Amino acid sequence: MRFKTQFNGYSLAFSPFVEGRLAVTTSQNFGIIGNGQQYVLEMAPGGRGLVEVARFETADGLYDCCWSEENENVLVSASGDGSVKVWDVAGPPNMNPLRSFEEHTHEVYAVHWNQVRRDVFLSASWDDTVKLWTLNGPPGSVRTFAEHAYCVYASVWSPQHADIFATASGDCTLKIWDVRQPHSTLTIPAHEYEILSCDWNKYNDCVIATGSVDRSVKLWDIRNPNRELAVMPGHQYAVRRVKCSPHAENVVYSASYDMTLAMWDWKIAASGAGDPMLRRWAHHTEFAVGLDCSVLREGLLGSCGWDEMVYVWPAQGDPMTF
Repeated sequence: MRFKTQFNGYSLAFSPFVEGRLAVTTSQNFGIIGNGQQYVLEMAPGGRGLVEVARFETADGLYDCCWSEENENVLVSASGDGSVKVWDVAGPPNMNPLRSFEEHTHEVYAVHWNQVRRDVFLSASWDDTVKLWTLNGPPGSVRTFAEHAYCVYASVWSPQHADIFATASGDCTLKIWDVRQPHSTLTIPAHEYEILSCDWNKYNDCVIATGSVDRSVKLWDIRNPNRELAVMPGHQYAVRRVKCSPHAENVVYSASYDMTLAMWDWKIAASGAGDPMLRRWAHHTEFAVGLDCSVLREGLLGSCGWDEMVYVWPAQGDPMTF
């Protein structure tokens, strides 16, 4: 299934509540200057493609989005003007955005909702900080985390622990945080070049995947951070996004500026027993930057790119024919 957006795609997130529903953030002029649009799409019955359910306009480009884990109609967008926008898909146009948090001083590049505690979310910014937010309290952020020395490109909650999250930064480090502690609890110099993405393994709460400008995907065990569990080279350009499968402990997906997406078995890489790349897709004609896995339907993937295209397809299939 495919859908053409008006602007260049930046991120994609499947709903944790509604099967076949996904959010897609886009930016005009490749996110350099111009407006943004937050789409909500749904898979039409009978496999008739993707249809637009809602679209929210913004004055600046949008780089990332995430769904609320409390309310199936609420989602959050990360904006190039430094704001964090909160939307209600079920609300009338004059009610949106529900909130606009405006504390960051540079572009907000990533947002992620807590899957365990469910009432808080994170925003990561090019102002080198990460902020903790809730919709149920006072209007400002709950806390700011400011230890990175350069842009923070990703902040991701642990899927098993309510207070633990990881951050990936242009300072080439992966940091682990506990919101109950005053400082980060672990810093891993994970790549030689900027780290653009990270994601937690859904079956092992000590394993994290990272993707970097160095073109590799790496797996780390935070109990033994001195060396990586696995290294998976194979992309020709920077790895923009990594996602650990919610249905298989050994599977990681990646999206790259080489316009391809890949499916990896990191345990094969760790054992050195063969080629860890299980599949590669080359359906995008510009940078592939958005990637997600449905938690509600096993093997269902979604991607978006700078070619203004959104694709949804089964991992064992072809995005161009599904």
